[in-house]
Amino acid sequence: MTDNRVERRLAAMLAADVAGYSRLTGLDEEGTHVRLRERLRGLADPKISEHRGKVVKHTGDGVLAEFGSVVDAVRCAIEVQRGMAEQNATMPQVKRIEFRIGIHVGDIIVDGNDIFGDGVNIAARLEGIAEPGGVCISDDAQRQIRGRVDIVFDDMGSQSLKNITEPMRAWRLRIDAKSSASPSPKASIETAQPLTLPDKPSIAVLPFQNMSGDPEQEYFADGMVEEIITALSRNHQLFVIARNSSFTFKGRAVDVKQVARDLGVRYVLEGSVRKSGNRIRITGQLIDAASGAHLWADRYDGTLEDVFELQDQVAASVVGAITPSVSQAEMERAKRKPTSSLDAYDYYLRAQAAHWQYTRDGTDQAVGLFERSIALDPQFALAYAALAAAIMPRFEAARQPMALLKSIISLQSIRVST
Repeated sequence: MTDNRVERRLAAMLAADVAGYSRLTGLDEEGTHVRLRERLRGLADPKISEHRGKVVKHTGDGVLAEFGSVVDAVRCAIEVQRGMAEQNATMPQVKRIEFRIGIHVGDIIVDGNDIFGDGVNIAARLEGIAEPGGVCISDDAQRQIRGRVDIVFDDMGSQSLKNITEPMRAWRLRIDAKSSASPSPKASIETAQPLTLPDKPSIAVLPFQNMSGDPEQEYFADGMVEEIITALSRNHQLFVIARNSSFTFKGRAVDVKQVARDLGVRYVLEGSVRKSGNRIRITGQLIDAASGAHLWADRYDGTLEDVFELQDQVAASVVGAITPSVSQAEMERAKRKPTSSLDAYDYYLRAQAAHWQYTRDGTDQAVGLFERSIALDPQFALAYAALAAAIMPRFEAARQPMALLKSIISLQSIRVST
């Protein structure tokens, strides 16, 4: 008789991936791949082995590892994150690779060289709610390492994790802390430098909320987001965050500004799906993450008779509405953008003071100062606008004598002809 029993064992799982990986690859695909490989082979993998762990597999932008002891797993995670911070210290912010790590201890299924089960899934979900450069562990893991690891914990409370039935209590480690007197992670998040934004408008589409109360409709909400991401990606004027990165926020109460900081985007699209019988309603809203302002919102009603046709229709409508909104927001942002050159700004203020004298000499002086300001910062939009306002009266004044001269010439020609 064949033994069909599944091999199981208790283990500690460590799941890690790169925060904002899609943004990094979008800016420098080959360079990001090389730097990530160096971090894995030169830091993460050796640390895992050093702490008696085993690399189960690399997951494209991260790693899954198994440990016989959760104490070893946590000590490994702390050393990896501190090592990453040291290596990032000399790197420009835009090129920094930062891991998020999740750790859980529980029962797993062993199949050859791979592992499966809720224990693995929970570690992966905890990694998704960890901050860049941080470590998030389950309550089971925290109980086992309490008093055994010199680290400070912060209670994150009960967390709803994707595809995990019951909410779970989670804990955040203060990687740089040796005592409770250290600054709280919340403060560090608020004061952390945001990721450098791409040159073109950047947008993340968050998972749509399933408002139907029917878990089986989750597929439709996820499919809608995928369609919108795909449609937005066809617009080469936009920098669109990939699904894998934006879906790490699924099932979580998120702060739009924090999402923008984590993913390195300026705009966030969120929405919901509600089903009643055969009818379905989809809502969407576009948010400027910097100001929190709603740039666009709309809703769409349809039936489930042809799900894919409705997805295409909504995606096309959303893209058609979003693109002008983003373009308009970018233009407004450009007009508001201050200069990074203090000298250029100084010339701008001096020019404004001269212009407000409303004299010929004042205007001449203002034009020269505006031009010097622009020479120092060619991207200073306000200086361009003010220069145009200062020059315009010259053209208006010049237009009147020219019109008079043309009239005189016209009259002279009439007299000659007569």
